[in-house]
Amino acid sequence: MNPSICRTLSTICFQGGILSILLSIWIWWFLNGDSPEEQAHAERFGIFVGLWAPTLLILSNRFDRYADKARSLPGLNGDETKENA
Repeated sequence: MNPSICRTLSTICFQGGILSILLSIWIWWFLNGDSPEEQAHAERFGIFVGLWAPTLLILSNRFDRYADKARSLPGLNGDETKENA
């Protein structure tokens, strides 16, 4: 993977993590119904969506680190030469 792909994936994961947090709050706030069953469903569904945020933010951090190290690690810089032709 070259650094630009890693940076793009990092950005996508970061935006997905922030979106997951906002969507979780939105689901909890606006899907909250009148009955206890609807309220419980909105709460559980909001928590489920919010659980993806830490994973996506950690992936964003990892892709960003890979992009920083791509120049020094063989195989990640995109300039691979074929030795066994």
